[in-house]
Amino acid sequence: MKQPAAQSTTAERRSFKKIVKENKGFFFILPWLIGFLIFKVYPFGSSLVYSFTDYHLFDGVSKVGLMNYDEIIHTKKIVKAFVVTMKYAFMTVPLKLVFALFIAYILNFKLKGVNLFRTAYYIPSILGGSIAIAVLWKAVFKDDGIINMLLSYMGIEGPNWLASPSHALFVICLLRVWQFGSAMVIFLAALKGVSEDLYEAAAIDGAGKWRQFFSITVPLITPVIFYNLVTQLCQAFQEFNGPFIITQGGPRNSTMLISMLIYNNAFKSYEMGLASAQAWLLFLIVMTFTGIAFFSQKHWVYYSDEDGR
Repeated sequence: MKQPAAQSTTAERRSFKKIVKENKGFFFILPWLIGFLIFKVYPFGSSLVYSFTDYHLFDGVSKVGLMNYDEIIHTKKIVKAFVVTMKYAFMTVPLKLVFALFIAYILNFKLKGVNLFRTAYYIPSILGGSIAIAVLWKAVFKDDGIINMLLSYMGIEGPNWLASPSHALFVICLLRVWQFGSAMVIFLAALKGVSEDLYEAAAIDGAGKWRQFFSITVPLITPVIFYNLVTQLCQAFQEFNGPFIITQGGPRNSTMLISMLIYNNAFKSYEMGLASAQAWLLFLIVMTFTGIAFFSQKHWVYYSDEDGR
């Protein structure tokens, strides 16, 4: 009886080794997969469930229903936060993309010391999301900051940037636009891929620099423009650090982005149900605009092959 048992154990070991050998890739990604399920999928699903409850962080769930979504629709402060967020996104994203493409186009020329300039322009993207830069930005634009000091030297009385509702949003938008380095690097890589032969042929036909730019450069890099548009739009809707440090949503909620409102409801008021509902509504808004961008790409994005859409 011992011999068959030994043979069975050996066969099981060989079978296990075979399974491990055939699924090595799965075992390598298993730590990431476990972390993804625990820290991504579970919170994602639970937030959807909590969005339909009156869930308080310390008191637990007291009611179940659509009360959170009803409050979002009928509360002016929440509606204004969504409006301010969309205004912020549609101000910063186009300005950032235009500025990044303009600088990338200039840096694409063979200039002396161009590598130094590329590095210098990229640095704000590395530092821009830090708390220290947000604090510095606040110091620059305060009432007696550097900007107003420079304006006073020119005989101009600068406004109170951070205390004025009409100027405060512009200040935090400017911080986002200043972080154009990552988009610039991607644009620069795309510009490097445009063949010089096309420019030479266009120059022979009498096309100037501007005509070459809009007739050759822009159409050929539209896939990269589309990529930067989608990524920057998603990032803009999730902006938090800059407005939170610089203005804290003021004055008069003129810079209160929805991400800040979600934070306040979740970690100051402990209304996790309401915060979850706001987060899901933000998710749906981002998905809607992303979907519109993907739907519209067939009208303005040009790929090198017809099947690349």
